[in-house]
Amino acid sequence: MTRALLIVLDSVGIGGAPDAVAYGDAGADTLGHIAEACARRAGDRAGLRAGPLRLPHLAALGIGLAAEGATGRVAPGLAPPGPVLGAYGHAVETARGKDTVSGHWEIAGVPVDFDWGHFPATVPSFPPALTRALIAEADLPGLLGDCHAAGTAIIEELGAEHARTGKPICYTSVDSVFQIAAHEEAFGLDRLYAVCAVARRLCDPYRIGRVIARPFRGDAARGFTRTANRRDYATPPPAPSLLDRAVAAGRPVVSVGKIADIFAHRGTGRAVKAAGNDACLDAALAAFRDLGEGGLVFVNLVDFDTEYGHRRDVPGYAAALERFDARIPEIRARLGPGDLCVVTADHGNDPTFAGTDHTREQVPVLAFGPEVRPGPIGRRATFADLGATLAVHLGLPLAGCGRAWI
Repeated sequence: MTRALLIVLDSVGIGGAPDAVAYGDAGADTLGHIAEACARRAGDRAGLRAGPLRLPHLAALGIGLAAEGATGRVAPGLAPPGPVLGAYGHAVETARGKDTVSGHWEIAGVPVDFDWGHFPATVPSFPPALTRALIAEADLPGLLGDCHAAGTAIIEELGAEHARTGKPICYTSVDSVFQIAAHEEAFGLDRLYAVCAVARRLCDPYRIGRVIARPFRGDAARGFTRTANRRDYATPPPAPSLLDRAVAAGRPVVSVGKIADIFAHRGTGRAVKAAGNDACLDAALAAFRDLGEGGLVFVNLVDFDTEYGHRRDVPGYAAALERFDARIPEIRARLGPGDLCVVTADHGNDPTFAGTDHTREQVPVLAFGPEVRPGPIGRRATFADLGATLAVHLGLPLAGCGRAWI
């Protein structure tokens, strides 16, 4: 048996999906637009980075050619510097959404074949019955927000009032989410988690994918900052995923970052919490080092999305991509005979696009390891092809969804 390392670069899309226009995302291209912005010096930031986007290791694995398959062009600086060192292609999402849960579930072989519930972009946004029930059952003095909002902005706007009144800040977005922000000290972290658990149950009839705890610290004078104690309360997948099949077969599974939350802690094996891209990758590589035969490490690198995509921060996003690229040799060195690493994404979040929400995009598929045959794997008709390929590689039963390329 062999082992697998699955890395999701959260929001690193490579060009609008075929149905992007239906989502208002025609023309979105997260990676391509970042590369173009950097080429014209719009990705410069003093003390952080400057000049063209430099991703030599990802380019060598074929990310520029994967993007060319999705968009018809190779973005500046992303052409491979020599022979391609990995298998590369692009994948199209079949789920009707552009959210984290749908993307990850489909990667793991469970495409969402139903419509998530969403809250309208009105004020108030939440149904009055839901609001009343949450206030009553969680023993709250009321709610603040009750609207569509960017997380950092609404915390700055309402953080002081929240600390004074004890009312949590509740907001949503175009995704199927109910987000609750509260001060770790003034409100209490455990109390926030308890409120979210109540909200999770109350949101089930509305088909809401996730309730997210968004704790923060600080004060009005110094400003408010979200902490690393975020917790996602997802509804469980409707069918067994690749993770479930691995656990059922007695294989070691390690879920790093928010993976365990995304799958509602079902089939997720040993969950390792870490904050930030580097810390999550450190934890994943440490787990992989000690992973038994036939095992799987699944990690999400969330900073691309939360820190830079949603904040429309091109220089920050570019710098994060370059930091990850610099660690590709370390990842490759950790792979032994028969091991497979797959790098992909779950959706887009083009920092040059309008608004602050995810973008409906195709995603890169990069596969490499000592015994992986380099070359194109073409257009994958569903993210589930990744789960199918990993299942074949690990000798696990297929779920009847997705087609392996090995």
